[in-house]
Amino acid sequence: MGSNEDLQQTIVGIRTGLASWKALEPHLISWMYEQGRSNLGFEGIPGQRGPWQLWSRQTNNPLLRSLFQGLALDRPIAESIHTQIDSLQDWVDLAMTLQLTQKGLVNWFEQQPYDSKWGTQQAIATFLTFAVLWGELSASIGREAMVNVNNRESLSQGSFQMALQTLRSFTQKTYFPMYGGVFALLSGRYLQDALTYLDESLRQAEGTQEKARMLTLLGYSQRAMGQLEQALAFHQQALEIAQAAADTTCEIANLNHISRTYLAQRRYEDAIHDSQRALILARQHGDRAGEANALTNLGYAQILTAQQLERLAPEASEVSIGYLKEGLRLSEQLGDRQSQALCCNSLGIAYGLLEQHTEAIPYLQQGLQAAQRSGDLYLQGLNWAYLAESYFRLGDRIQAMIAALLGLYGLSEIQAPEQRQPKGLLDILRGQLGTEAFQEALRQCRASLLPLIGVDGFDHVVELLAIAS
Repeated sequence: MGSNEDLQQTIVGIRTGLASWKALEPHLISWMYEQGRSNLGFEGIPGQRGPWQLWSRQTNNPLLRSLFQGLALDRPIAESIHTQIDSLQDWVDLAMTLQLTQKGLVNWFEQQPYDSKWGTQQAIATFLTFAVLWGELSASIGREAMVNVNNRESLSQGSFQMALQTLRSFTQKTYFPMYGGVFALLSGRYLQDALTYLDESLRQAEGTQEKARMLTLLGYSQRAMGQLEQALAFHQQALEIAQAAADTTCEIANLNHISRTYLAQRRYEDAIHDSQRALILARQHGDRAGEANALTNLGYAQILTAQQLERLAPEASEVSIGYLKEGLRLSEQLGDRQSQALCCNSLGIAYGLLEQHTEAIPYLQQGLQAAQRSGDLYLQGLNWAYLAESYFRLGDRIQAMIAALLGLYGLSEIQAPEQRQPKGLLDILRGQLGTEAFQEALRQCRASLLPLIGVDGFDHVVELLAIAS
């Protein structure tokens, strides 16, 4: 195709894209009022949640309509755009509309003064959603059977560049989640899809500050899903890039994440070493969120080291508990719910390891509330799991069962390997009670669970236990 024809198609594509956006703009956020502020649409009942179905009804563009309907019905993008992109004009039209839609949503979410936390979460969800969308479009267009256009390779690369541009814009936001938050936005296979497409995009990006920050997000996401070696590789690469780019905040975050990953691998001395490095750097540079996380990791690592060496006496753990409490105090001063959840979870676990379950429960409950407010499904699940352990140790079987079921549900949603912990406790309870009594107890728990996870969630968690309800 000649350059003049390319130019003409680009101009026409811009015009039609602006027209598509003009038709869509009045309906940009109306879906939220209809659905009670649901998330962006990577969850829920196909065809009933998110903006996609509503948006599909507002456009006369067959490509956009097909794409939005496919997203609403949870179909692969390749099926939705099959033979729909016939020219450069089609792609430019699509790119203009999607980019303006993304910017419109982000701007609106950022301007929510009465619920800024929710607005921030949804802005993050928007960036991730559109980055994944462009990544999947790039892969779909690149498959020869998917589209008719001749310059398929250049349009696939153009889609890839749109994914990278979206990620770069995201990393520059003050609310970029250095320590968590993604699990409120994507769950199940959608989280895995996000990791896959973001990973592919970053493999081809240059070693920049933006890349370091996205690798940070990928790393802690992989850790939550149990991919510890992959998580460590991401964080170590991010650490090197952050150091070269003099991005100290990102450097401290990755030292903390590496420490946390070492904890998961039971490499406690390595975890202590990197948490101490993070603590020194954070104090030198006034990074209080980094300091709070470093204190938490240091105290937690020392507790686990003492347990491993069978020296877990209360007096020997006093210094470690002190680090955890100092981290909690700092995170509370900052209003950092993510760090609060992590600190409370670590304190609850520490007191549990000390067999002081009465002291553990209030911290785990506080951590659960902080995790719910920050929207971190991983920490919510962990707090439920350890609450279940403490209730069980104190002889409260019903509360232990409720907490274990909620922990199993939450951790299974993000495919976290820690789901084995509450499931194992439920198996112990079933063995103690017998099958019939256990099923009766399960029916008693149902009323407490339904307001939190609904009928579908309850049925799902029962299915995970392989129990006929």
